[in-house]
Amino acid sequence: MDVQYINPFLEGTLHVVKTMAFIDARPGKPFLKRDNSAKGDISGIIGIAGSARGSFALSFSEGCILRIVSNMLGEEITQVNSDIEDAVGELTNMVSGAARQRLDVMGISLSAAIPTVVRGKDHCIVHTLGGPSIIIPFETDNGNFVADVCMRKNDI
Repeated sequence: MDVQYINPFLEGTLHVVKTMAFIDARPGKPFLKRDNSAKGDISGIIGIAGSARGSFALSFSEGCILRIVSNMLGEEITQVNSDIEDAVGELTNMVSGAARQRLDVMGISLSAAIPTVVRGKDHCIVHTLGGPSIIIPFETDNGNFVADVCMRKNDI
């Protein structure tokens, strides 16, 4: 895992959550994740390919995603429903897009698949590369979420 991939996803996550949900997320210290356990109650995962390959996931606690989506839609959402699932997929796609734009400036051209959303207690995230990933934790006033990045430069 090359660290050059981490900052674009961190910056993209902060930007999307701030502009779409008006929430200032506070990033924590990134750490290596060696298992497939999700760090939240609902996750979006997206495959990425190009001059590098891998996958990216966002995993939210229930309280966190309820606040984010309530802010995005301008109405109070009190339970996880199809609107929440759609929003998780869209947030994953938007963060991936923001990160890919930042990586493109660095000469790393990438495209992404359509995100998949998984929810439920103790669900798993299996990255396309299968190996360890980097977790970037974020705190909000309504709960936590993580960005989960697993990227590797393609062998030439």
